[in-house]
Amino acid sequence: MTFAVGQRWISDTENDLGLGTVVQTESRTVTIMFAASEENRVYSRNDAPVTRVIFNEGDEVDCQEGWSLKVEKVMEENGVITYIGTRSDTNEEHVELREIFLSHQIRFNKPQDKLFAGQIDRMDHFVLRYRALLNQHEQNKSPFRGLCGMRAGLIPHQLYIAHEVGRRNAPRVLLADEVGLGKTIEAGMIIHQQILLGRAERVLILVPETLQHQWLVEMMRRFNLHFSIFDEERCIEAYAEAENPFETQQLVLCSLDFLRKSRRRFEQALDADWDLLVVDEAHHLEWSEDKPSRGYQIVEALSEQISGVLLLTATPEQLGRESHFARLRLLDSDRFYDYDAFVKEEEQYEPVANAVSLLLEGESLTDEAKNSISELLSEQDSEPAFKVLDSHAADEEKAMARQELIEHLMDRHGTGRVLFRNTRSAIKGFPDRMVHLLPMALPGQYATSMKVAGILGGKMSLEARAFKMLYPEEIFQEFEGDETSWWQFDPRVNWLIEKTKEKRSEKILVIASRASTALQLEQALREREGIRATVFHENMSIIERDKAAAYFAQEEGGAQVLICSEIGSEGRNFQFANQLVMFDLPLNPDLLEQRIGRLDRIGQLRDIDIHIPYLMGTSQEILARWYHEGLNAFGETCPTGRTVFDRYADELIDLLAKVSSEGLEEVIESSAKFNDSLKVELEKGRDRLLEIHSNGGEKARSIVKQIAETDGDTNLVSFALSLFDTIGLHQEDKGENALVVTPSEHMMVPSYPGLPYEGATVTFSRETALSREDIHFISWEHPMIQGGMDLLMSEGVGTNAVSILKNRALPPGTLLLELVYLVDAQAPKRSGISRFLPKTPIRVMLDARGNDLSSQVDFEAFNRQLSPINRHMASKLITSVQKEVHLLIEKSEQYAVEQVKKIREQAKEEMFRVLNGELERLQALKAVNPNIREDELSVLEQQIQSLDVYIDQAQYQLDSLRLIVVSHN
Repeated sequence: MTFAVGQRWISDTENDLGLGTVVQTESRTVTIMFAASEENRVYSRNDAPVTRVIFNEGDEVDCQEGWSLKVEKVMEENGVITYIGTRSDTNEEHVELREIFLSHQIRFNKPQDKLFAGQIDRMDHFVLRYRALLNQHEQNKSPFRGLCGMRAGLIPHQLYIAHEVGRRNAPRVLLADEVGLGKTIEAGMIIHQQILLGRAERVLILVPETLQHQWLVEMMRRFNLHFSIFDEERCIEAYAEAENPFETQQLVLCSLDFLRKSRRRFEQALDADWDLLVVDEAHHLEWSEDKPSRGYQIVEALSEQISGVLLLTATPEQLGRESHFARLRLLDSDRFYDYDAFVKEEEQYEPVANAVSLLLEGESLTDEAKNSISELLSEQDSEPAFKVLDSHAADEEKAMARQELIEHLMDRHGTGRVLFRNTRSAIKGFPDRMVHLLPMALPGQYATSMKVAGILGGKMSLEARAFKMLYPEEIFQEFEGDETSWWQFDPRVNWLIEKTKEKRSEKILVIASRASTALQLEQALREREGIRATVFHENMSIIERDKAAAYFAQEEGGAQVLICSEIGSEGRNFQFANQLVMFDLPLNPDLLEQRIGRLDRIGQLRDIDIHIPYLMGTSQEILARWYHEGLNAFGETCPTGRTVFDRYADELIDLLAKVSSEGLEEVIESSAKFNDSLKVELEKGRDRLLEIHSNGGEKARSIVKQIAETDGDTNLVSFALSLFDTIGLHQEDKGENALVVTPSEHMMVPSYPGLPYEGATVTFSRETALSREDIHFISWEHPMIQGGMDLLMSEGVGTNAVSILKNRALPPGTLLLELVYLVDAQAPKRSGISRFLPKTPIRVMLDARGNDLSSQVDFEAFNRQLSPINRHMASKLITSVQKEVHLLIEKSEQYAVEQVKKIREQAKEEMFRVLNGELERLQALKAVNPNIREDELSVLEQQIQSLDVYIDQAQYQLDSLRLIVVSHN
């Protein structure tokens, strides 16, 4: 390297230093001052990691004094360059600018600037960048964006609802699937889509206090959405950042009780600007026209301010039709303004639902059914279908006519657009429950301590005493001290040990009410028989729970038994196990259903064994019998359980507190009768038309099929591994479809998006991710992939490269130039631009004459024929052909402009076709279905107008380029 004082150089290893100036040269060293960053570097003259900066004719350069020069001539004297040209600001000609006066702030941001300055990237980085651009474009255009990357099974009705609702502007819907059908997952998928599509940035989730942790875990583990739980302590801490604590986080989760008890916090939540409100357990919001509850008023006030609202509820009419109307009123108070009018309208749909049942079963339509359908549909929609059904047409033609009628009816159905409801009877594929009630003799130690507790507990309330008598092991410990080993004599423990030994090949989930009981049971299994068990309770951190769940899920060498406390088990599903032991029973039927729901849910492939060991002559026996004989709550899902419990709570609590069976038969008999009558009412009230609309039918199966085809994408695997390599992450194959990814000392950036500081275990297999909650499920939507691609772009990785093509069919020295342009419409994310014109790469491949070969030369096939070249040789090569490359870049712009025009036209055509089609459908529906909100139509109209402008204004720029030279060596 030849150095002279006054020359300008840039660092190859520290790009952010700016343009350096040689200030001193000695026999072995050279000192370069980087004025922009106020840094000096002393390098060895022989191997200094720097590149000489020489601009060429046609370049525009900046002077330290703030003006620019268009270079027309380059002169060199004693190793120092003077640029001669025209000043851009004054048009003064023949202006001289010595290189020492070049601006220190010059950055080589354009790919061609970096190439000519010798900042040459690796060939594989150029390839990775282009693949990233293609993949980003493809993901943005996907109709299933936001649905492919969640850690959940591909369940048709869930995906259909999420797809139907998640792409709406400001959706306002009631999700009312029966227990175990996955309302939380549906809500998560909708939230995920809204965020990815830019429709929502700030989300508030309100849940009962006991479900906060479940939601936190579900959103994080399944969707990589990191919510923050807000309580009083968190709000006080947040004052350091903002006046309104709710403005310090984008994704907030808090209990409705928290807002109900503090007017100040409620008003702050109301003042914060939210895009989407999600309310779980909405059926607990009590309402009457005269006296709505405080909780209802809070949700009503928020739903009036927030454009998007999701309400999650159990059986909608479980608490009465008035309660159901109250939920719908929260979604659209203009539409659901009068209860009596709502009841009248609902009654009109019963004959229609009956008609749809006939259509589905392929039966002939009665005149009454035809009249019901004609009242809802126009003559042009119904008459042609009736004629086909009454004719001798082929079966296939009749089936199409039936399907057409059903689709029209569902579109116009009363609450079909705002309410989604699936039932177990409509969704098949659930396991059977095999119930094993196991009465056991009461040990003398328990009998004595319970008798004493009964005498001493006279001042306790009946409810507190009833609750206490369900847990004799705790009563015994109260008297004998914590060191006592009740598990040495408790027959339930003896039975559990024997059952575990008998079922050695099975995983067993044990649920107990208390964390202390769970811990002692683990100790009993370990100390008495050396059984591998692990515990899972509310006092553990999320990481500790993950480890416990992973240890239980592990097939080889994992725990055979997982012992959960009541709260600790929330939000976790263990479908790979089918043995459930309820060591004790909760007093709340909803909690009982939640326990069984850990195993009995979609995705469970085997029948479930439910074991209920209980001590005879105790409250446990009374409760077990009431659940079994009064509710059949062990054998079937029990949506009516809470209502029956509320009706008979006083009698039941009295029996439990006194540990008396006197009157139990009457309570059981009355409960069973009331339960049966409620079930009949629910069945009678089943809205089959709504169920058909909610499960999506063939459309839902089609969504599942298309998403399933993207699973196991080999392109994703190879791209992710190259991405991790490029960024500098350490990877280690762990087997079982898993990979351990950890930060290394040689990373491009200090921290990597989505990767914890200690690293993570990842898998590309949905099946593996579902069985191992400690493993990240890597998809195109995962933050590690999305963030990694953004990092490549922002860090300027792979913007240029030089490659060798060994091809004897072409003369040596032949030049080819591959350029990638990027079309970008600068528009707000929430405008929906990414659906029609996301950042779009255009590839141009020029030969030395300027002909575009890109349509004839496939990128991947061509890339396999190329070889990298060392940087020193590449710099020499570029210097020798710089003029030709300049001309080719100019020529490439002509091809890019033609492509941009086509891309704009295609984007507009697609946008008008899709959105105008959507608008016309909603306008037609609005005439017959008042559930179409006026603001929904106006938002769509505005969106069409603004996208029309944004697409017109889309610009293009050169993103990256690669020089290819033919060689025969």
